[in-house]
Amino acid sequence: MTRKAAIIGGGVIGGGWAARFLLNGWDVAVFDPDPEAERKITAVMANARLALPALSDVPMPPEGVLTFAGTMAEAVEGAEYVQESVSERIELKHKVYAQLQQANPGVLIGSSTSGFTATDLQKGSPAPQNIIVAHPFNPVYLLPLSEVSGSPANPPEVVEKTVQIMKDIGMFPLVIRKEIDAFLGNRFLEAVWREALWMLKDGVATTEEIDEAIRMGFGLRWGQMGLFETYRIAGGEAGMRHFMAQFGPALKWPWTKLMDVPEFNDELVELVSSQSDAQSGQYGIRELERIRDQNLVGFLRVLKERDWGAGKVLREHDAARAAAFHAQTDSAPKSEPLVMAHMQVLPGWIDYNGHMTESRYYFANSETIDAFLRLIGAGMDYVAAGHSYYSAETHIRHLGEAKLGDRLTGTLQILSADEKRFRSFVRVMKGDSCVATIEQLCLHVDMAAGKTVPAAPEVWEKLRAVAEAHAALPLPEGAGRAIGQKKG
Repeated sequence: MTRKAAIIGGGVIGGGWAARFLLNGWDVAVFDPDPEAERKITAVMANARLALPALSDVPMPPEGVLTFAGTMAEAVEGAEYVQESVSERIELKHKVYAQLQQANPGVLIGSSTSGFTATDLQKGSPAPQNIIVAHPFNPVYLLPLSEVSGSPANPPEVVEKTVQIMKDIGMFPLVIRKEIDAFLGNRFLEAVWREALWMLKDGVATTEEIDEAIRMGFGLRWGQMGLFETYRIAGGEAGMRHFMAQFGPALKWPWTKLMDVPEFNDELVELVSSQSDAQSGQYGIRELERIRDQNLVGFLRVLKERDWGAGKVLREHDAARAAAFHAQTDSAPKSEPLVMAHMQVLPGWIDYNGHMTESRYYFANSETIDAFLRLIGAGMDYVAAGHSYYSAETHIRHLGEAKLGDRLTGTLQILSADEKRFRSFVRVMKGDSCVATIEQLCLHVDMAAGKTVPAAPEVWEKLRAVAEAHAALPLPEGAGRAIGQKKG
């Protein structure tokens, strides 16, 4: 059964939450009295559909259904979870919670608040245990962090449920161990923001120069190492103790004005706004968002390849979804081609023609063959023990086009097999249409000796069972064809 989330408040953050849930397969109902809410969320969804799938190496689940509710009661009906993202006014949030809990008394409500504690949010509620902080960072559909902060009124099971929901949509729930205004991330940002405003007001630097100092320097380190791990490296082989001894005394030097705030007036607003316009005014907001998203995708993909930081979260989310897709494949011999892989054409698979690039046809074959090898007991554990199947010959026929978002299925037929080899025929299907066939000969190899040898008896037994089940199948059209051979 499809899960449902309600989003109350359809601004930048609420729209990001809607995209995050929808693209992870949840139905979403949005309530926002703003007549422009639907247009704004449609724009956010367009960005999210380009960006979030580009982080995935397994098919995205079918996108959920987005609806715009006329009332909060309508939005929350049947919802498993509510994400509140209204303006940062405590009295408004209390009013929203009262209506939500009247309409759906037991529903779990997470707040996107930037600074209010759960205790602040829960005041006056008949069910304070069901209100908790789940603070994200923009863009919500790409950045994984969700700061989960409860109060003594929240029992452990509510915190655990919130954490699990965040994980289910690919986020990294960081449980805050002690209630504090603005949690962790925003307190760091506030410190940097105050110092930046002083530098502007004192004429030390422009908005562009401050941004360059961040994005050309420590910002790159922070994005993959954080603060303390970065400084640990700065301490050299002696580590953090050496760093503290060297730079600790600087804490008493007047390097910052963090304990003071520049006066917030029209002059300061004009100073910041005019310099920001000069720096970035040539870009529209949607264009800037797309530039930001593309850069974040590239950065996150690198971290994912290295299984580091936010990339580790992406890998774990892929693994959880891959398990569900593997469960939909065949797990025993049958007298028809085996369904071995479900795939989706992702943004990174597309060439300059807007079609799936040639290398991905081979990748689709590899995904199908790898799943088959796992089925017969020749997966990565078998490889680690020193034996593997090597590709010796491959013939790909491109029969149709696959475009962004298309869902593909890899089926496999064994044409022949013995103890040392098998010949397979993979069809890459888009619905009922075959977009490619891949005929391949694989040899069983002793990796240390570098030569072909018989497969382990248990592997050969499973391979033979599939080969025998497929023996009566007709030879597929195109099997054994030479390149350029005419049909008929």
